[in-house]
Amino acid sequence: MTPEQLAEKILQALAALAADGTITVEGGLPRELKVERPKNPEHGDYATNVAMQLGKRAGLNPRQFAELLAARLRDDDAITAVEIAGPGFINLRVAADAQGKVAQAILDAGPAYGTSDSLQGRTINLEFISANPTGPLHLGHTRWAAVGDALARVLAAAGATITREFYINDRGNQMDKFGASLQAAAHGHKIPEDGYHGEYIVELAQRIVAEVPDILTLPEDEQVVAFREAGYERQLKEQQEQLEHFRTKFDVWFSERSLHEQDGVGHAIQKLRDQGHLYDADDALWMRTTDFTDDKDRVLIRSNGEPTYFASDAAYYVNKRERGFETCVYLLGADHHGYVNRLKAIAACAGDDPEHNIEILIGQLVKILKGGEEMRLSKRAGTIVTLAELVEEGGVDALRYTLCRFPADSPLTLDIEEMTRQASENPVYYVQYAHARLASIVRNADDLGVKLDEFDPGLLSHEREGDLLRALAEFPRVVATAAELREPHRIARYLEDTASAFHKFYDSCRVLPRGDEEVEPVHKARLTLVSATRTVLANGLDLLGVSAPERM
Repeated sequence: MTPEQLAEKILQALAALAADGTITVEGGLPRELKVERPKNPEHGDYATNVAMQLGKRAGLNPRQFAELLAARLRDDDAITAVEIAGPGFINLRVAADAQGKVAQAILDAGPAYGTSDSLQGRTINLEFISANPTGPLHLGHTRWAAVGDALARVLAAAGATITREFYINDRGNQMDKFGASLQAAAHGHKIPEDGYHGEYIVELAQRIVAEVPDILTLPEDEQVVAFREAGYERQLKEQQEQLEHFRTKFDVWFSERSLHEQDGVGHAIQKLRDQGHLYDADDALWMRTTDFTDDKDRVLIRSNGEPTYFASDAAYYVNKRERGFETCVYLLGADHHGYVNRLKAIAACAGDDPEHNIEILIGQLVKILKGGEEMRLSKRAGTIVTLAELVEEGGVDALRYTLCRFPADSPLTLDIEEMTRQASENPVYYVQYAHARLASIVRNADDLGVKLDEFDPGLLSHEREGDLLRALAEFPRVVATAAELREPHRIARYLEDTASAFHKFYDSCRVLPRGDEEVEPVHKARLTLVSATRTVLANGLDLLGVSAPERM
């Protein structure tokens, strides 16, 4: 029995009490409720505070209300004990056969177990990397590549329609400096002081000359543009390949240039003007964002006629909404705190609800330690820590899992040695090892001829079996909550708790027969539980974009 099924039984009991006139609840009965696992397992398998919520509205004190509900619940064969604690908490114990059915339900659902329709009908645009195509992706991008992709997977598992979007900052002075740096490097000249100085610039310039030798014969002004465009194409392709290797895929690679080349900025400005939130002052065009919590009004068009970066932001938001996205989610770096109010103001000025149509998540900085020393990054100085280097040091699985394991809004220090250590103290190793151990048990069962051809859920009556079953039953709710709160780290913490529950079960309950022992129904029941646990760990790891190894 899952928590949701138990909650439904409680709702049915409440409805029966109301139908026969035993209770009358002012405002009616709730349509849904949650049951929780008590912190102290001695209190029962599950608990609910519904009596404390409804007692007063029914003209009863909570304990009286709880007594009436408990009497009705005790008639259910799936519930073996109902106890009332404190001011009106109801603690429940579930029958082993009812609880054990969770294992079969998991096997029947397979990869779909954990999915729900809690966000069905929601169309969400998730933009989680915004980068210049002027160099390799760095540590900050790496955190969002892992967390953003995991969040997309979690939102999709909750039923939302997700579009993963990468915003290419391919317009402005940085692109011109990039082109000038490549041109200088190609001629062996000193790179401009405000240009790009990483070693990759020299390597990239050499590649371009080797592949497009005629580029050096162009007039100087044309050369800068040609190097800029050739570098852009190759650097963007490299970013795409690195992200693909990191198991991070995007549905849309959106070019900032396109907003200007296709008059997206002009279109957005007209729409915002029609909403009545633009005004002219000091020969510039402004948006009155202070009407919507921003600290100052923002310039859209400068006095020289040039659009600002804020104009691109406004046009980009309008573009997303006109593409049909109900909610636009932005994942931004720690240096973008100031963008929260201005982006919400854009939504409000466009006539939208800034509390519904736009969400901004801010990620904090990450430090990487190697050999006890911090690996520092600076793109222009050439000491950048790149995504590719991090993957080479830590591996895709360890890096993704560790980055996803913590709330994105908390600063994070990662130790390469700790992250890659093959020991139970390393969370990713601990969870993956649990999955590999489960896979090994299934292989051994197959060698012994133990088949899942019959299953008696009532045989899973051991305390450790119950703990593991209740952990498995929580998975759909954990996924739904992670989606609702935009917190994929909840998946990682859940997997660690479930792996722990499995190891305790395995230490206490022998799954397979030994030697010449006959295959008993209890062996098949436990093998079913093992197979269900394997499914849940694999599904959870997949939500984080982490592999579930069969052997370790």
